[in-house]
Order: sequence, then structure tokens, then C-alpha cells
Amino acid sequence: MAIRVYKPTSNSRRNMSVTDYSGLSKCGPEKSLLAPLKKNAGRNSYGRITVRHRGGGNRRKYRIIDFKRQKFDVNGIVKTIEYDPNRSAHIALVEYEDGEKAYIIAPVGLKVGDAVVAGEGADIKPGNALPLSSIPTGTFIHNVELYPGRGAQLARAAGNMAQLMAKENGMALLRLPSGELRNVSAACMATIGQVGNTDHENVKIGKAGRKRNMGWRPTVRGSVMNPNDHPHGGGEGKSPIGRPGPVTPWGKPALGYKTRKKHKASDKLIVKRRNGK
Repeated sequence: MAIRVYKPTSNSRRNMSVTDYSGLSKCGPEKSLLAPLKKNAGRNSYGRITVRHRGGGNRRKYRIIDFKRQKFDVNGIVKTIEYDPNRSAHIALVEYEDGEKAYIIAPVGLKVGDAVVAGEGADIKPGNALPLSSIPTGTFIHNVELYPGRGAQLARAAGNMAQLMAKENGMALLRLPSGELRNVSAACMATIGQVGNTDHENVKIGKAGRKRNMGWRPTVRGSVMNPNDHPHGGGEGKSPIGRPGPVTPWGKPALGYKTRKKHKASDKLIVKRRNGK
């Protein structure tokens, strides 16, 4: 997918760009695979805001994605490549031999009319899903399960991919997009190839209104607030934050403060953290 840049007809249009959707199929989504998507505006089940700066945005319908790929040894044909408003990657509608339809994440190189299949004996080509035990070492993969049968949780965003580094004692060593080296059960499923829409990271939002359409509300810096609103607030003119390091509005350390739980059960599976330690 290419990037389309607007002409600077106004200040907001200047440097604004969008993904070129001309390569996508000219049809609506498969209605049998749509589900309602309720907006929560950053609130949890108690009605309290747990994620700030969320709210509004355009209406969406959720596309039900097959992250488990448990329809083994049944060939499917890619009918469409579609836009999904709920994720950065594009999705592909697959129709299987028995008539069942499903959405999968569209990898780089997958086209309408291609055949995809899941199972231990599948070919090593983009879109096919196999257990890690059946994938050759060095292969680039995406949609990787953390636990067998749970469904893909790793390397699902646009342009992402993991690499299978080694296999030993029923475990597979993966290099994740963050640079982390982690062991995963070799029985976990993964899909061959790199997630499509690789130019997504190069898109420039360009204007505030476009961000509001995505459901993001304005963010105000703590340093421009009053002292009763934020620990960084107050002072004459542009003042320093007046603390050893930046903090959240509630006084907790921010920007570099580690929040991962100590002695977490999965620590033993992580060979190398993404920060190199």
C-alpha cells in the first residue's frame, strides 16, 4: 500500500497523508461476521475512567477475526482484502471449501484468489498457519499464540512480524517485534509472513479533528496546569517540573518507571528483554 499526500489547500491539509486504499476490494464487509461494538470512553465496568483522553469518534462495527485458525487441512480462497476500522492491519475474507467464511489478518503478498490453509502439513507461504514445531527456523511469522488454543496475541499490528530463532525441548524461541527474545510452546499456532499495510507507520494525521474521529480527546500538558490540578503545574512562565523526575497527575513516577510485576510467572520464558537486559 502506498501513501497519498494531500495538497496544502489549508493549514490542516499541509503535510497530511492517508493510506492509499485503491488496492482494497470495492465492497462492504461480510455481514455475518459483524458484531456491535459498544463505546466505553475509557471507563471500566464500574463507570470509572481508567484510560484518559478517550471518547467520541466515529461509529464502528467489529469484524470477527479468526485468530485461532483451527480449521485444519481445509483449503480456503481469499475473496476480498478489506479495511478494518478496529486495527491498523487490513483483513482478508476467506471462504473455505465447505462454504464457511472467516476473516484473517492480511499478510504482505496475499491477494484475492490466493489459497490459504492451516495445519501441520501446510506450505510455508504467506497466510498459511502452522504449529511452531512445523515451521523452519529463521522464518518470519505473525499472529503468534502465547498459549496453545488461546488464539493469536503476538505480532498482529500493521507491518509487524516475529522471527523463529530456535526450537528445543518442546519450546520455540522467538524474536518479537520489540526485540525481546521469548520462549513459547512449540504447539502454538503462527501464521507465515509479515502483517500487511506496512506503510501505516508513515501516515501523518495532520489535524486534530482527524484524531477526534478516532475516538481520542485532547491531552493537556501538566506543566501548563495549576498546582492543584497537576504536580507539574504552577510557577511563573515556563517553569521546570520541580521534581527529580516526571510524575502522573496522581504523583506516581512516569516516563521510564517500570510497572511490570516483580517475579512474574512468565519471567522464566523471557531470554532477553527489549531493553537489552
